[in-house]
Amino acid sequence: MKKTTIIALAIFLILFAVVAYDMVSIGLLRTVENHFAGETVKEIGLAGAEDITVSVTDSFAIISSTARGVYPPKETEKGGLYLMELKSGNFIVKHLTHDFQGPFAPHGISMFKHDSTYTIAAINHTEHGHSIEFFTLVGEELTHTRTERSTALVSPNDLVLIDAQRFYVTNDHGYTEGIGKLLEEYGNLGVSNVMYFDGQQYTEVAKGIAYANGINLDNGRNLLFVASPRRFRVKVYQRAEDGQLTFVEDIHCGTGVDNIEFDTEGNLWCGGHPKLLRFAAYGMGRKETAPSEVVKVTYRAKGDYSVESIYTDDGVQLSATSVAAPFGNLLLVGTVKDRKMLVLRRD
Repeated sequence: MKKTTIIALAIFLILFAVVAYDMVSIGLLRTVENHFAGETVKEIGLAGAEDITVSVTDSFAIISSTARGVYPPKETEKGGLYLMELKSGNFIVKHLTHDFQGPFAPHGISMFKHDSTYTIAAINHTEHGHSIEFFTLVGEELTHTRTERSTALVSPNDLVLIDAQRFYVTNDHGYTEGIGKLLEEYGNLGVSNVMYFDGQQYTEVAKGIAYANGINLDNGRNLLFVASPRRFRVKVYQRAEDGQLTFVEDIHCGTGVDNIEFDTEGNLWCGGHPKLLRFAAYGMGRKETAPSEVVKVTYRAKGDYSVESIYTDDGVQLSATSVAAPFGNLLLVGTVKDRKMLVLRRD
């Protein structure tokens, strides 16, 4: 066999392997069937309930809701933060930010309790740029306290509070336009990152991530978990006292994991997108639905974890699930831009 033929064959095999891997990594070959061992308790008419976090101690949830149109947005979108009470079982929702001054389209959120008050932080996307808005919650009264802006917030997606001042935040893109952004979204290019804010300055503490998305911290084990939906993974990092991160391993989840919440046993609950190309088409308004998935990740130690698919839907009941926040045997399930969220009860 001629040398040129061998080289051509090798190039073809490499390209074939890359394309095949890419097809698998975005769920192109996967069939999504409806499955859930439980019941739907309630549908709640909140559009784009993209992130939800729960206070088990005080029996309420905070919901980040934005009426999204298409992605990328063509105009400033409108949204708010909502409180849902969980003790009575009526799931009454209260709008907390109706008096917020200025455009507010919240995305990822985080909550930190100190004494009898909560600090709540929300990623905000407007036509004037990105910011992180901070609030204090006392009872059911929310007060805006400050706005954080920085060039470090290239494309912020989600954050996790360490305390009222310090936090980690994900940038889901390294590029915000052009061929770089295209390669990130469709070419598996991993150049997004995690930034740490120590109360005074930002430091990059993790990089080389393909679409860094949801983020959460297991305080008991000092483990930081970062969703990388583009590669169907959750990345695990050991956190040092100074905020620096050491990569531990990847958890392979089989779906495009989005936001991450914990139950009282330390298990991870993730909303996810099992077919990323369909999700992208849905985001751009080219498809009416996109399939949904909720997975539970039990992480015991390095190399010792299990992933269980809890809820799957072809998109008819719920499209593009982004978060599943547990509260006992309930799951509060939100989406990127569907016109409702669900309260599910597991058997």
